[in-house]
Amino acid sequence: MRKTTTTRAFAGTRHITRTLATALLAAGLCTAVHAADEAWGPAATRAHDTGSARHVGALAAAAEVRIVVSLKLRDQPRLDTLTRELIAGSRDVRPLTPQEFKARHAPTASQADAVAAYLKAQGFHDVEVADNNLLVSATGRAAVVARAFGTELHEFDVDGRRAYANVTDARVPARLADSVLGIVGLQTVHVAHSAVSTLGAVTPLVTTQSVGAVKMTDFPSIYSASSLPTASNATIAIITQGSVAQTITDLNNFAASAGYPAPPVTTTVIGNASADTTNQLEWNLDSQASLAAAGGTIKSMVFYDVPTLNDSDLVQGYNRAVTDNKARAINVSLGICENSEPAATLASENQVFQAAVAQGQMFSVSSGDSGAVICGSTTAGQSWPAVSPYVIAVGGTQVNHTNGTWNAEAVWTGAGGGPSSTQAAPNWQTSAGVIGASTKRGIPDISFDADPNSGALVLWKGVQNQVGGTSLAAPLWAGFWSRIQSQNANTLAFPAQALYAGAATHSYWFHDITSGNNTGYNAAVGWDYASGYGSLVVSSFATAFTPGSAQGTFASLGGTHTALDSGGDTATLTVKNSGIGSITGITYTCAMTSSATGSWYQYNPATSPSSLAPGASGAFKCVAGGSGMFSVYIKVSGTNASNSPFAVQF
Repeated sequence: MRKTTTTRAFAGTRHITRTLATALLAAGLCTAVHAADEAWGPAATRAHDTGSARHVGALAAAAEVRIVVSLKLRDQPRLDTLTRELIAGSRDVRPLTPQEFKARHAPTASQADAVAAYLKAQGFHDVEVADNNLLVSATGRAAVVARAFGTELHEFDVDGRRAYANVTDARVPARLADSVLGIVGLQTVHVAHSAVSTLGAVTPLVTTQSVGAVKMTDFPSIYSASSLPTASNATIAIITQGSVAQTITDLNNFAASAGYPAPPVTTTVIGNASADTTNQLEWNLDSQASLAAAGGTIKSMVFYDVPTLNDSDLVQGYNRAVTDNKARAINVSLGICENSEPAATLASENQVFQAAVAQGQMFSVSSGDSGAVICGSTTAGQSWPAVSPYVIAVGGTQVNHTNGTWNAEAVWTGAGGGPSSTQAAPNWQTSAGVIGASTKRGIPDISFDADPNSGALVLWKGVQNQVGGTSLAAPLWAGFWSRIQSQNANTLAFPAQALYAGAATHSYWFHDITSGNNTGYNAAVGWDYASGYGSLVVSSFATAFTPGSAQGTFASLGGTHTALDSGGDTATLTVKNSGIGSITGITYTCAMTSSATGSWYQYNPATSPSSLAPGASGAFKCVAGGSGMFSVYIKVSGTNASNSPFAVQF
């Protein structure tokens, strides 16, 4: 019995199939030719409307096509529970190693090998299985693709660029259907683009106040990260495309001019290396901004360099950053209207991003530079992959500062933001109550400088260029997060829950942006579609991840701040655990000195809270033992979740 897929072909192209049947047969692309002559099964490979692309005809049978077969994760319910608990900061779970992830949730070797064997048998070459078995990539002629997946490929003209797309549903042999999630790379009509906006080359002068070009080295002070240690123990990953030779040269020159040590940089090439330099300024921005935000000193930086921005190359680049597991922060300054992405691509990349969360990694993704209308004149739909529930989406602002001191911020009109049309809202967002009755993922989560008018000075070929876009905001966050991770031995989980759950009681973590709009949504008090929670006061936010961090408040009855009047009066030290781990083994000491006699005595109260859970407070009281005025000293001590001692005293 032949099964049929439930997915659809490119909208508006079915008439092509009817009118060009003869041409398809002549070109060798007819789906009736299936060498194995076996039953077909579904492959969730949905294509979308080609929009204004001009149809050219059937794709030449000999044209080379690079595809990726995405396989389904195993034990999805267990993985969902793990990632949910990791995001929630549960002390009962920890991130998986790549080996553990592969053993528990990745497709099996036999599943991946079966797909690889099928592709080779159909005539594909350069067949490769990803380290986590999640992807099997291959290259084949259009005729081979048509035969292997029961589909038809046509050629289109997209503003002078030749592209192709499948105009019928893609299928796989029924024996592989239970393993295969979808086929990525059957269309190049819609491709990702960078999110960079520039004012071009400028005289290297920087305004010291108000709105103007910002030196990269000023961003840590503007966003209050300078007090944190540098990211000397962290690796930053950046998704790049084409030649990065000039980018590395410029990065080293930038570091030298800023007084930073030369950053150790490696390039991991995905597929065949490309000499394309179209997006070179983008990669310069990403690398220089993330290095500066990290404090100028990092363990290493890795460029995961793909040959094109096609879906088939990008999904492999994302996945390689995950399987390598070198970086806790991975920057993606790219985007595309989510409505233009095939369903197979969305699902396949979401699997990669969820794997990253399971391993303790974070993708920092720009929210886009088209305001709320990246998908056209409507706000229905936002930038992919920013809307994925497994990434942090970073929006854009216009920053006002004086000599590196933050003054104010407003929403940049080009900043992407709004509700997703394809992705459900994650629990950490719905539980915060910020998206109202909506059930869709809302972006951005946070924002940083992006307006080209307050853009960063980026060194490119020896010349300073004033550059903005959410391509500036995303690497700033990647650098700041690397700094926080490095401070915590790279043990922190994906920070979405910390942001959303902590915002209600930690407003001082943020610069709440209440002015401006992104052409679709206005800034407001608290979280909004224009800027998320606003920009971060990084050093304040970092306190959320200090295990067993305590804050004390002293209060006294019947006396001054530091004294008690007479016997029976009580002094109270209230200690709050503001960290993410419990404080245990708590003891405290009361010491008092009589101002009248000079006598001193100390005692340890018999009863007190012996532990404090995250967010909990405890009252530690000392009682005066006689008449007269007493000066009081209270010390509370214990052990935090990192097994390190702490003390609070007044």
